Amino acid sequence: MSGLYIHIPYCHSKCAYCDFYSTPNTKNIEQYVEALILEFKLRIDQYPHSISTIYIGGGTPSILPIYLLKKIIRTISQCVDISTLVEFTIEANPEDVTLEWLKAISGLGINRVSIGIQSFSDIELEAINRRHSAATAHNAIDILKRGGVSLISGDLIYGLPKQDINSWKKSLDTLMQLQLPHFSSYLLSYEPGTKLYARLKSGKVEEASEELIYEMYNYLVSTAKANGYIHYEISNFALPGYEAIHNSNYWKGLPYLGIGVSAHSYDGNKRSYNPSNVNKYIASMQNNQCFYEVEPIDENSRHNDYIIVSLRTLKGVDIKAYKSLFGAELYNRMMQIANQYIKAGKMTLSDTNLAIVENAMLTSDSIMVDFII
Repeated sequence: MSGLYIHIPYCHSKCAYCDFYSTPNTKNIEQYVEALILEFKLRIDQYPHSISTIYIGGGTPSILPIYLLKKIIRTISQCVDISTLVEFTIEANPEDVTLEWLKAISGLGINRVSIGIQSFSDIELEAINRRHSAATAHNAIDILKRGGVSLISGDLIYGLPKQDINSWKKSLDTLMQLQLPHFSSYLLSYEPGTKLYARLKSGKVEEASEELIYEMYNYLVSTAKANGYIHYEISNFALPGYEAIHNSNYWKGLPYLGIGVSAHSYDGNKRSYNPSNVNKYIASMQNNQCFYEVEPIDENSRHNDYIIVSLRTLKGVDIKAYKSLFGAELYNRMMQIANQYIKAGKMTLSDTNLAIVENAMLTSDSIMVDFII
């Protein structure tokens, strides 16, 4: 099982919190799509794994004119049987979702939509430079449901400027009422280089207090559980059987091919990535030269990657697999470190798995770092 990721770096406007590579300048969007197609053709023949999932992310993929999206998927379908995919996802912003758009993507074989809601408060949406309103998000989800899309995922962020516990509860409760099969919920991060980080440094916004963040997180996990969702990964919740397959394969350490500027790939032995520069990417592909750079993986890196992706999940580290991959010495080291967290109630150990408990997932980074070599 292997995935194909396609990066669309264009947005209507840059959200204040976003540190993903994206641009609101769409003047070269057609040239970019041509470059994307060229890269796919150059790399797919050398890719040793069959494709079972496709994920079109960004940026804002729903910004793509339909004729360009069709062009990309027609090219992919020459090498990949779209009808056999177990999951085909596209990210969308609420303001882009119309009946016409839905009909178009459904006709292309896309069966899952991940929609960036972020909040159901117009005040909070405005504070982070989102273009849509709460009403637009409701309308978009209604269109998807009426259009027969059963695989819908919604994103929410907590710790936003102007957000308090009551407004967070209102947003989350609203999402629960919509009964989506999957949702993601992220703690806001103030990343250097973003507009929100600049506002923080200038004193125009304040970070949510640690106490408020914990209160929001606890309400998140208790509410999700009460509504039947499984907290299967740090930021991801699904009704039983609706876990995101493409993203879950990342966390299982399975291979994937990333196409487009800033996209990453992993073939099972080495990682590679396309640098974050649209103009250089287009120029390189026009000369039939792949743009990616290779990141060799040594044994320490392989171990650390395995630890990080495993401990992000509900299941945690598969003990049998860990022993087989890394041997008795590293296993004993891992268990020595784990014992302190098990005693503190922050990790659990079964016959098969070592995992971070749900109420400690919010601080999982500080736990994971101790296992790194």
